[in-house]
Amino acid sequence: MLREIVLPITQPETEWIDGHAVQKVSPTYQHALLQQRIGAWLGAWVDETKLGRSGTEWRFRVAPPGDVVRPLVPDISYLSYDILPKGVSYDELQVPLAAPTVAFEILSPDDRRRNVESKIRTLLAAGSKAIVVIDPRHQTVAVHDADGVATYAPPDTVAHASMPGFTLDCTRLFADMD
Repeated sequence: MLREIVLPITQPETEWIDGHAVQKVSPTYQHALLQQRIGAWLGAWVDETKLGRSGTEWRFRVAPPGDVVRPLVPDISYLSYDILPKGVSYDELQVPLAAPTVAFEILSPDDRRRNVESKIRTLLAAGSKAIVVIDPRHQTVAVHDADGVATYAPPDTVAHASMPGFTLDCTRLFADMD
């Protein structure tokens, strides 16, 4: 039987990162704007392709091999039906025992780099295909996957094989951020 770290639902959410309960930092306007944009674009892609589900601040029960199950709450998530098929129970969908296929993390000024790196390692070890880290201050998008890290900035367009047909236009993403 898997050992599981269970944390209470809090506002903002609390995650288990690097062996500690860490409450997510309160986001800034830039964080909220980026989360809204990516969430809308990803939601439209999911509605069109029917390949999975997406959501913001969606809690996952993540289990890297040989490690404890812990709650992680990416800013935005995409979960492919290949990982969590259609027809799962209501409860299984609400807080899946799975890593999101792709997790999007938007950096906030108070984020600790060590925590972000630990979350990336944990999600990849648990089966996420990509972790997309958006840095509003430097206007960059870093895609972490099994092959390493690729970094993008305006005027680049980001795409990843785990989300066929979904692209993230860095120019549109960071428009009006100054």
